[in-house]
Amino acid sequence: MKKITLITTFIIILSTLITACGGGAPAAADLLEEIQNRGYIMVSTDPNYEPQSFLNTAGTRPSDTICPSDALTPAEMQGFDVDVAVEIGKRLGVETCFATPDWDIITAGNWADKWDISVGSMTVTPDRQEALDFTSPYYYTPAMVGTLSDSGISSLDDLANQAVCVAVATTYESWLEGTLDLPAEQIYAQPPAGITVVTLPTDQECAQALAAGRTDFVAYVTSDTVIDANLAAGMDVTKVGKAVFSEFLAVAIDKSHTLPIDTLLKAVDDAVIGMHADGTLTNLSINWFGTDLTLDPSK
Repeated sequence: MKKITLITTFIIILSTLITACGGGAPAAADLLEEIQNRGYIMVSTDPNYEPQSFLNTAGTRPSDTICPSDALTPAEMQGFDVDVAVEIGKRLGVETCFATPDWDIITAGNWADKWDISVGSMTVTPDRQEALDFTSPYYYTPAMVGTLSDSGISSLDDLANQAVCVAVATTYESWLEGTLDLPAEQIYAQPPAGITVVTLPTDQECAQALAAGRTDFVAYVTSDTVIDANLAAGMDVTKVGKAVFSEFLAVAIDKSHTLPIDTLLKAVDDAVIGMHADGTLTNLSINWFGTDLTLDPSK
């Protein structure tokens, strides 16, 4: 009996050591399989980018969620990008969880496997494609300039030699700096001369700071949808002129993930294409923006 007890104890200890060292279930062959094994997909997005993505302060975290404790659940977030991410998760058969790192960290790539995809209204650019892979665009937005209604600014020319706010590491910053690398047909206007660029973590912070009385810049560049949300929230702002360029917005995946990403990229791309085909994206766009922004403006 003593010998059997010793053998049993040895087996238990050996099993514990194997588990601690990563033994047991075989390692996932790729990122898609890992996501399916764990049962959730980790999505990075912006917590202050209404109406695309923003915190739902009235939301209650579900007791049965399998999202990590340091991640947000769909009940704690809301917006167009949030709904798109949740639908992608459903089509992959997993729960969707959210991480909210700074935008410049997301666009730079090298995510250290901390999240799986970005659903954050990211414009596809050649620079970003060096570090990230992209799906087909899931929607398209015009970039606009906004300012206070009583600023006296009524055209882009009025912004010459002025300070303008943008979110850091955005295409809006690149446009103001004259370095935006997009096809010529997507760029409708050049930035005014002599612009001083002021950066904040998110586009909405530019609008919020301007409305709160900040005076070190006179305008901000962002998505047309953000200015519409500012107007709906009662901010005393107005749009300056027409759209300055068009953004083709897609889901991004870090090329440097330690697991192969090709199967996940295809699965997410298939989900996006399917959401276009069955009207899901159109319905979500109309719900959040009041118009269909899923149509390619170049066609």
